[in-house]
Amino acid sequence: MNSLLQLKEHGQSIWLDHLDRDLIRNGELKKLVDQGEICGVTTNPDILLKAIASTNSARENTEEERALLHQGHASATGFEKLFIPAIRAAADILRPVYEKTHRRDGYVSLQLSPAFADNMEKTVAESRRLWREVDRGNLLIKIPATEAVIPAVTQLTSDGININVTLLFSRAMYDRAAAAYLDGLEQLIARGGNPTNVTSVASFFISRIDTAVDAIITSHLNQCGWIKIYNVVERESLRNLLGKIAIANAKVVYESYQTLFSGPRWELLAARGAQKQRLLWASTSIKNPAYRDVKYIEELIGPDTITAIPHATLAAFRDHGRVRDSLQEKTANATILLTTLKTLRISLDDIASKLTLEGIKQFSTAQREGERLSENP
Repeated sequence: MNSLLQLKEHGQSIWLDHLDRDLIRNGELKKLVDQGEICGVTTNPDILLKAIASTNSARENTEEERALLHQGHASATGFEKLFIPAIRAAADILRPVYEKTHRRDGYVSLQLSPAFADNMEKTVAESRRLWREVDRGNLLIKIPATEAVIPAVTQLTSDGININVTLLFSRAMYDRAAAAYLDGLEQLIARGGNPTNVTSVASFFISRIDTAVDAIITSHLNQCGWIKIYNVVERESLRNLLGKIAIANAKVVYESYQTLFSGPRWELLAARGAQKQRLLWASTSIKNPAYRDVKYIEELIGPDTITAIPHATLAAFRDHGRVRDSLQEKTANATILLTTLKTLRISLDDIASKLTLEGIKQFSTAQREGERLSENP
């Protein structure tokens, strides 16, 4: 059986980590959905705008679309006329999955602008506006897990808006994102709302953790004065951590998920029809060519999870991915690895905070590039 299809048997959903209009127009998105290989999509407007402004897509743009592209980003409403139709079209393609799975899957996830990453009020207002504008129940609004906007998860969930909490790198921030969702469900029910119509996912990033930690470890191992900082045993411990922290980090976060979405508090919500906030593994492509190209898919397979996979990794896993219940393997060892990292004076919390800020900055850079391309299509 196709390795992608086998993941379903292990309770894991696959969402495509990309969307452009060509995928919709040429029927490839529908084919992937109809074949059961994917059951969701995640994207951001600037990727869509860059694709719309590209040479190939530009040939198919209407006169109105060309005019909007030439206007630049001066009119946010104008640019929404370009990307929102693609979001709606993808949501409509996924609608049968949304209905068949009783709103568990079949979502399109759309990221907010990074301009709102430090402002809860604007995050809430913009999320509400986009929710109304797209007008699809199988939309997820993607907001970053910053200190300022985590409370927005509670507010928007209580409004009945589906939220994807993104740029999560640490267990501490994941716990806060999950708690914010639970608070929102309780507020929704207290107001007489129906929790069966709202959901959330928590996008936890994988490969970027290994990239950051490996760089620090390599730097420490290579520094001239290492003898003063690390003894021989510690140096060997550092080497043993290379390429292992991201998966260990995800495994302990999954333990948090199991704790938070069980017990009396959750059981009361579940009795009212509430859905769990599933973990979504993001950043699953390999950044280090020395690692197996499907490593972050193979080692994080488990029930009630989603893995967001870019095109190239999707094809690679289809071709040679190996499927087993890996997520709950060696969980005690995962804790030991993270403890060892801490004892070697490398702070994963500090790394996580830095990566969140870098993620926002990268999205801002992508947005500026989208502006440049749109002004010169």
